[in-house]
Amino acid sequence: MPNPKSGTVTMDVAKAVKEVKQGKIDFKVDKAGIIHASIGKVSFTSEQIYQNAKEFIATVIKLKPAAAKGTYLKSIFISSTMSKGIKIDPKSVE
Repeated sequence: MPNPKSGTVTMDVAKAVKEVKQGKIDFKVDKAGIIHASIGKVSFTSEQIYQNAKEFIATVIKLKPAAAKGTYLKSIFISSTMSKGIKIDPKSVE
């Protein structure tokens, strides 16, 4: 849904479109530290979803605070909107 905080509701439409085309990643973090993000659509091929997931995880690891000690990614699950999640081994993606 459009949201002013995420930049999808703006008076500068050209800038918003340019950012999205350049690969702007948008995600939410809840109070428990769980990251929610969209990495694909039904029309995407499995390779496109794989590349998007790989890039998203790399971005999350890159954004790790310097003060964070220990294991940063404890678990990874991928799912469609209304389905059970599939567990992915975090060590296989780092």
